[in-house]
Amino acid sequence: MKTINEHIKKKEYKSVYLIYGPEAYLRKQAKDKLKEALVPPEDTMNYSYYEGNKVDINEINSLANTLPFFSDHRLIIMEGTNLFKNTPDELLDLIKAEMGSTISVFIEQEVDKRGKLYKAIQKAGYIAHMESLDEKSLNIWIGSMLKREEKKIMDSTLKLFLEKTGSDMVQIKNELDKLFAYTLGREEITREDVLAVTSTTTTSKIFDMMAHIANRQQKKALDLYYDLLTLKEPPMKILALLTRQFNLVMQAKELERHGQNNAAIGKKIGLPAFVVGKYCNQGKHFTAERLMEMLTQCAKTEEAAKTGKMTDVIGVELLIIDFSN
Repeated sequence: MKTINEHIKKKEYKSVYLIYGPEAYLRKQAKDKLKEALVPPEDTMNYSYYEGNKVDINEINSLANTLPFFSDHRLIIMEGTNLFKNTPDELLDLIKAEMGSTISVFIEQEVDKRGKLYKAIQKAGYIAHMESLDEKSLNIWIGSMLKREEKKIMDSTLKLFLEKTGSDMVQIKNELDKLFAYTLGREEITREDVLAVTSTTTTSKIFDMMAHIANRQQKKALDLYYDLLTLKEPPMKILALLTRQFNLVMQAKELERHGQNNAAIGKKIGLPAFVVGKYCNQGKHFTAERLMEMLTQCAKTEEAAKTGKMTDVIGVELLIIDFSN
């Protein structure tokens, strides 16, 4: 983001940008900043937006080679496309040619760095990887929003808040806005406020389910499963999240065994350091062999559900019962 801000400040832009990574909030922020800097809100003549598979390469080629209308730049944004998996030669030629007054911006969650399009953008333009913030940066960001709203929050309350929201910045921003409105007229955000209005993410509920499984609290684990079903969460999504959690617990357990600290573990497995400790604690309830068995059972249940040998609802329920025995 710092480099993009410098380009905007100096008004010295690359002909093509790739903004990608797991943090949706930062991707959107970078996209909005470039759009605001390059085209006025009312300018529809020099701005084109494409999303998903609705990308017409011939149309983009034509736009890129058309001079902007009473403006210094023409902006083309392509978001969530399939172009990094299947890149037309015409698009590669366009990027290599550096499109003059036309600036193209690609927005993606994931990309293949070995692909032709990634390499072409790397050579001709600028690539910004939007990673999840570490604990310190996340706290600074949250602190800036609290200061702006003239609010205060205790460290223990902030920890509870982050346990419910996770580290996703979009989720954090939305839940903070709810808290600001709920505590209108009061300076401090309390634990009771967080419990009253902050929504718990599905991932956080799966984490709680894992904790109940680890502590052999079968009824509580099943109650959370039924709650998720009531909220219309697909059983196969719940299974996928459970599988991911078991996998993360196993990785954290192994890395901790090799003497890695929470920060190092978090960096390697893609988790904020402030939640790694909880994964390591859960790992103490299982042997590495048992975790591997559980992952194998998850895979078998997924296969049974997909081949019609068992319904997905019952399959996941039986897994939870077995794991929490």
